[in-house]
Formats: sequence, C-alpha cells, structure tokens
Amino acid sequence: MTLDRQAIAQMIDHTLLKPEATAGDVERLCADAVDLGVLAVCVSPSQVPTARAALVGTPVRLATVAGFPSGAHQPSVKATEAGRAVEQGAVEVDMVIDLGLAKAGKWAELEREVALVRAAVPAPNLLKVIIESAALTDEEIETVCRAAVGAGTDFVKTSTGFHPAGGATVGAVRLMRATVGASVGVKASGGIRTSADAVAMVEAGASRLGTSGSAAILAGLG
Repeated sequence: MTLDRQAIAQMIDHTLLKPEATAGDVERLCADAVDLGVLAVCVSPSQVPTARAALVGTPVRLATVAGFPSGAHQPSVKATEAGRAVEQGAVEVDMVIDLGLAKAGKWAELEREVALVRAAVPAPNLLKVIIESAALTDEEIETVCRAAVGAGTDFVKTSTGFHPAGGATVGAVRLMRATVGASVGVKASGGIRTSADAVAMVEAGASRLGTSGSAAILAGLG
C-alpha cells in the first residue's frame, strides 16, 4: 500500500471526546471530516444524535465510545450504552475494557464483558476494544487481545488518550498486530499528531488511526 494522503485519510477516526464539547463543536468536527475525506468521526455517546444529523448524505462513518474513559463500569452498563448508541445511528463502538480485570488476570471475566458488548453491537456494526496498552505489560497486552478476539471484536485499540500512562506506541501496535493476526483490525490512538506518527503506526500494523489532529497529519502528506 502507498501511504499517501488519501490512504491515510481513509484510516482516520476524526475524534472529539473532550467532555466540554458542545453540539456546535461536533457539527464543526463533522464538517471538517467531510472536507478532509476521513473515514469516520468518533464522538461521545451524548453527541451521537448531533453527529448523525450532521453526517446525513455523507460517506463518513459514525463511531462512539462505551465505558469511556475509565472502563470501570458494570458490563451491563457498557452494553446498554453501546446498544443505545447503535439505535441512535452509530455504526462503530469503541469500548474500554475493565483494566482491573486485566491486571488481576481475570481473563474469562474480561472476555465475558467484551462478549456482552459485542451482542449489543451486532454485525455489520463494528466493535473496537480499547485495552490501554501503555498501562499493560507485553504479556497482558497479548492476553487481552486474545480475549477480545475470542469475544468477537472487530478491532483492538491501543488507548483512550486519557490514561496517564500514555497513548499509542509503535511497539504496542506491532505486538497487537502480531497477536491478533491479519483478520482483526488494530487501531492506534492517543498522541498521534503528525504525518510521521501516522505512517509509523500504519507501518507497525495499524489499520485505523484515532486522532484529533487529522488536519495536521494530512497536511503533512501533501
């Protein structure tokens, strides 16, 4: 694949998840997404109806989040949030795992959590599982990814961008891709601000990029 402007644009989830974002901010995000030619926008669950209305008649996909940003929610709450978002027009949901389950090695519980949300986000809608890779060891990253795949996720995703441990790294993306193989997507998110960042993540194995810096990234690609 040639990693030119168009190719990178069609991997980008143009993201606005700041808690203070207004409906006007979301409308501007959606207009920018159309102008930039990105694949999707990602907004908070409460902003899904606003984004849906703003994207009518455009090719841009609508994504949202569940259990964001901590992941420390009851699984049934995450599933309800995800299902409601799909009812309102989201076609992709990025859920945050319960990091406490991962750190405690409760892999079966973690897989059940993902499976519950997967049931609320049926195909052809996409489910992405945010693992907060910067807060995990390499072994935990591998095991979380395998649990997510076992529960039927479409993507594994590095980060929320809100965790103090940090965001995406090339090493984490490479490890996640090696773990899930070619049939599951890998989304790099958190701290991707330049075209060099974006290209490095894709070369490491990312098939989707989450960023609020889409304009700068794409400008750097000509």
